[in-house]
Amino acid sequence: MDGESGGAKSDSNRRTSPAAFFLGFLREPGQVGSVIPSSRFLEQRIVDASDLATARRVVELGPGTGGTTRTFLQHLGQDARLLSIELSPFFHELLDEIADPRFTNHLGSAEELADILALHDMEQPDVVISGIPFSKMPKPVATRVAQAVKDNLAEGGRFIAYQFRQDVARITNPIMGAPAACALEMLNIPPMRVYRWSKVAAG
Repeated sequence: MDGESGGAKSDSNRRTSPAAFFLGFLREPGQVGSVIPSSRFLEQRIVDASDLATARRVVELGPGTGGTTRTFLQHLGQDARLLSIELSPFFHELLDEIADPRFTNHLGSAEELADILALHDMEQPDVVISGIPFSKMPKPVATRVAQAVKDNLAEGGRFIAYQFRQDVARITNPIMGAPAACALEMLNIPPMRVYRWSKVAAG
């Protein structure tokens, strides 16, 4: 952990345990794509795909218990900001345990991304990372989320989605074009695809 958030390290280990994640799955199975938290191998693949070291404004959709969130904070610069948007009140409460001045924890829907950014006085993000299961969302909702990501990303920004199924590509490709990259991380339960889209300047 970095120095600013190291004080919550012992609590972080408890909160991101498989038991805490599984409890969240039992409470709200429709909002969780897996019963096991992301592995460190998957987290590193997401970090690499996102190019987090160069990012100044990052949005995480569906952070769950916050294991990925803490990893992202370790790789972000001291002048960066990380905004999480979590629909589950149970997970949102766990995320409140993260004590880092760069981090903002918001309870709400990714569909309202524009309003949430404005509420927290945050400019268009360089990176949006999504762990929300597109396969479990109604298609109209998933489409609105993908459109909100495109509309609010900065030009040249990256949309990273890690998913078990390929629904996210079927939803996002018509909106943002084919992904610039897609990799399968086998050292995760279950194996996850990590997609990367880039927002190109209009015209």
